[in-house]
Amino acid sequence: MGHVEIGHLVYVLPDGRTLLNDVSFRIGDGVKAALIGPNGAGKTTLLKLIAGDVAPVSGSVVSSGGLGVMRQFLGGKTPEGEDGRRPSAGDGRTVQELLLAVAPAAVREAAQRLERAELAMMERDDEKTQLRYAQAITDYSDAGGYDIEVLWDACAIAALGMSYDELKYREVGTLSGGEQKRLVLEALLRGPDEVLLLDEPDNFLDVPGKIWLEGALRETPKTVLLVSHDRQLLANAADRIVTVESGNIWIHGGGFAGYAQARRDRNERLDELRRRWDEEHVKLKQLVNMLRNKARYNDGMAPAYKAAQTRLRRFEEAGPPEVAPKDQNLQMRLRGGRTGKRAVVCAGLEITGLMKPFDLEIWYGERVAVLGANGSGKSHFLRLLAGEPIAHTGVAKLGARVVPGHFVQTHAHPELQGRTPCEIVMTEHARLKNEAMKALARYELTPAADQRFETLSGGQQARLQILLLELSGYTLLLLDEPTDNLDLASAEALQEGLDSFDGTVLAVTHDRWFAADFDRYLVFGGDGRVHESTEPVWDEVSVTSRHRARRENVTSGVPRSPNR
Repeated sequence: MGHVEIGHLVYVLPDGRTLLNDVSFRIGDGVKAALIGPNGAGKTTLLKLIAGDVAPVSGSVVSSGGLGVMRQFLGGKTPEGEDGRRPSAGDGRTVQELLLAVAPAAVREAAQRLERAELAMMERDDEKTQLRYAQAITDYSDAGGYDIEVLWDACAIAALGMSYDELKYREVGTLSGGEQKRLVLEALLRGPDEVLLLDEPDNFLDVPGKIWLEGALRETPKTVLLVSHDRQLLANAADRIVTVESGNIWIHGGGFAGYAQARRDRNERLDELRRRWDEEHVKLKQLVNMLRNKARYNDGMAPAYKAAQTRLRRFEEAGPPEVAPKDQNLQMRLRGGRTGKRAVVCAGLEITGLMKPFDLEIWYGERVAVLGANGSGKSHFLRLLAGEPIAHTGVAKLGARVVPGHFVQTHAHPELQGRTPCEIVMTEHARLKNEAMKALARYELTPAADQRFETLSGGQQARLQILLLELSGYTLLLLDEPTDNLDLASAEALQEGLDSFDGTVLAVTHDRWFAADFDRYLVFGGDGRVHESTEPVWDEVSVTSRHRARRENVTSGVPRSPNR
């Protein structure tokens, strides 16, 4: 069994701001702890500190049992210095490379040496090269490389219904985001590492996949520290809640069901302690002033005056108690505008290889949730409506004055890379700097206003995307998993913003809480049919169907989206 212990950890951002200040906590053997807090509070950074991806200014990280790490975006930076790429259909990485990225360090290093030896053999076949190649094979075997490939075979069959040998040289981009996550989770949960750090493992998973993850987390004997914004998963899988707020952490020893009340009680206690401290501070200062005045006329009061001064100095040096963190105050002013009665019309629409033809009419002002399993074509459908060149047959057209705005699930925006939120808002929407800062303040993005887009947390990037949708005046919102990276307060603010939005909304979602607030449900079924429902339907694609669809994609040479 493994554990993680953090001692007096301090981390400072490149701009000089202290993100984490004197953080200390311990996650004991077999505990399933959820790390929650506002977007940008430092949850992902804390996981990176534990994993060794970044170094603290001071403090210590101690762990036992080996660390298995799932980063927020698969393909993110590892200790070996990968480039932090986010999943995309064309990134060229193979399934083998994906699994090696989450393998124990000894296996990764041996695999790299073996690959270099194989390349050398292709260039020259002399005795020295052959000996190096033979040694590399031995080293890989000694590191457990061939043993872990047997494990990966079981993982591939469980997650995708295919063997590892069938998948190992496949490009990661031919798998949906949910398939990638499920495969990596299987590898970590079945692997040798006894401590797992999982950064938003439920993102991209469909609801059956989330239910599987909840059960797997409950059953594993491993110690788990995970970041998630899915309240149902938190309630079902976590037995400790570690909250990152205002640069520090506090731990709720119970499950998520009692967390909200525990936070209110804690904040009330902190407010009361601060009130008492302020009152005592005032009394001590008044005492010092009174004794100072008396000591001017009575030398016998001098010792009492000095004692009071000492008491006040020590009281102030000890400092006030922790200030209760402020509740978030996000104001999403999604406006929209009047359009034709029919906002979206589809007739005999079929996105090639992903579904059977279907008809659809969406009327102005409706809220339609798009549900279904990973790989069923939901994200392709949104991308088609957004104007992307998606191969299809049939008709998909927008009504009069319908202007689509697309929220991209993977936050893949090359045009925003290297730019700060303030620059983006000023450039894209012709805003003066003070206007841009006011808009960012409504989304609580002011602290990140001068950070480059790629350095923002997933939640901050999501909020910035929503702000850009707001400022652009779109009348049709196409939202692909908008709540995946949003903290709880941000998700609630988005829901309130959509309630007041004067336009039409289509949202792909696997968020059970978020989906409950929609008018209609468009279900991409496991049998390839697209049908409507008045209630949420979580329909999982069968292994056979997914297997057949993957083979069809490979045969046709058409890569699948990492989203769906």
